[in-house]
Amino acid sequence: MGQIKVEKNVGGIEGLHIILPAVHGDTRGYFMETYNKRDMEEAGLNMNFVQDNQSMSVKGVLRGLHFQKQYPQGKLVRVIKGKVFDVAVDMRKGSKTFGKWFGVELSEENKKQFYISEGFAHGFLVLSDIAEFCYKVTDFYHPNDEGGVAWNDPAIGIKWPEVIGEYKGSADCKGYTLLDGTALNMSEKDKNWNCLESLL
Repeated sequence: MGQIKVEKNVGGIEGLHIILPAVHGDTRGYFMETYNKRDMEEAGLNMNFVQDNQSMSVKGVLRGLHFQKQYPQGKLVRVIKGKVFDVAVDMRKGSKTFGKWFGVELSEENKKQFYISEGFAHGFLVLSDIAEFCYKVTDFYHPNDEGGVAWNDPAIGIKWPEVIGEYKGSADCKGYTLLDGTALNMSEKDKNWNCLESLL
């Protein structure tokens, strides 16, 4: 019996899938399968993972939007502590949904997983005090193959929850905060990604 439920092509974008694992709980706690190759294949998801990654971030951290240019990665992402808003943007030239985005809240409570196929830019915003983020990838990290796109590109128009601020022509997060006043926190690299138009 399958231990996952898959909502395929979420947001009308082919290649983005929400995965809900079956959670078996009682007074002692819970158990769930976070990955099962057979169940994934039965759902039509035939990915081959080569690496597992984990990060911890504090509230207000925004990571992204990242992709690999020559060695694109599929990613199966989830949150094991805290809460994030996770986003994928279609970067596949020739795709009918090129430049479109989809976002989903991932948390330790909802236990949702998000599978992002190869060819998407990916990022997330931390909404809890801290968040521990885990993901499997279908190709190795290639440090000289990194690409990115501005998280606040108005042409993409991502609606980041709780974010207050005004676009001033760059990906710099200066002046942006969450509703509670927490300043957005980004790497220097992420502050310098260009808009989608510049990548065409």
